[in-house]
Amino acid sequence: MQVLRTPDERFANLPDYPFAPNYLEVQARGLPSLRMHYVDAGPADGPVVLLMHGQPTWSFLYRHVITALADAGLRMIAPDNIGFGRSDKPEDPTAYTFARHVGWARSLVTGLNLTEVTLVVQDWGGPIGLSVLAREPDRFARVLATNTILHTCDPALAGILGWAHHGVDGNRMLLQETLLDYIAFYARTPDITASMFVDAVAGPLAAGVLAGYDAPFPDARYQAGLRQLTALIPLTRNDPGAAIGRATMAVLNEWEKPFLTAYSDGDPATRGWERVFAEQVPGAGGRRHPTITGAGHFVQEQRGPELARIITEFVTES
Repeated sequence: MQVLRTPDERFANLPDYPFAPNYLEVQARGLPSLRMHYVDAGPADGPVVLLMHGQPTWSFLYRHVITALADAGLRMIAPDNIGFGRSDKPEDPTAYTFARHVGWARSLVTGLNLTEVTLVVQDWGGPIGLSVLAREPDRFARVLATNTILHTCDPALAGILGWAHHGVDGNRMLLQETLLDYIAFYARTPDITASMFVDAVAGPLAAGVLAGYDAPFPDARYQAGLRQLTALIPLTRNDPGAAIGRATMAVLNEWEKPFLTAYSDGDPATRGWERVFAEQVPGAGGRRHPTITGAGHFVQEQRGPELARIITEFVTES
């Protein structure tokens, strides 16, 4: 298996991202070990906050959150999913599966022996990170979800979600046209520019910030994971990713530890899931779930300090 590593010079002098690289060999079924990058910032004995990113971003997305939380005395662990950031990038798209992404992230959590973890998830960070929690529940103390979903394809989601993504009856699905357009674009376009999507939602962004989002992907050879993650979005209840999502949701249905949602008011792609989590996760009951105003899908980019404040209060008060 050909594995690529983005040259270090691509990450030199990125704006507001002064963090030294850390690496761990991680495992997933059916593949040799791969090198996963993570940021480790803040006091080593501080409460652990695990920041999980999605697509098409990497830990650079959390740069302002990391700094603010470290200054508040918390220890930040912000990994780059395999195929993203400074982590290894298998060149074969079929190396990337939903189950392997969960396995790689789980291997990081167990390999670093993280405990009493506050899990913060956004975008694909939710399906991946929450599925790690479902497999290692004793390692986690609380969860904060922002602008994320679970791929369950559950018919009960009808009428709740901003973007339709659910079963209709025994063998039909209802899917948002925009979601299908997004998946088709990633499958068909000859070249992908990661920053284009972040800029479209959270911009206009400075040239240095755009370069930061594009840094992991010097050319198309490095983009297999970036492209494939969109292809892994389950479109039917028979998809193995939907089975993972349902199994994870079943664990969350019994999760009594603190669970908080902090969604933005400008993200139709994930709208409705804050209600699902608030109503179905026992640990979310009786809480005031804040809404972050004036932000779209990439809330860390547009409202990073505000998100950091919410996380800090959640960790210190729950």
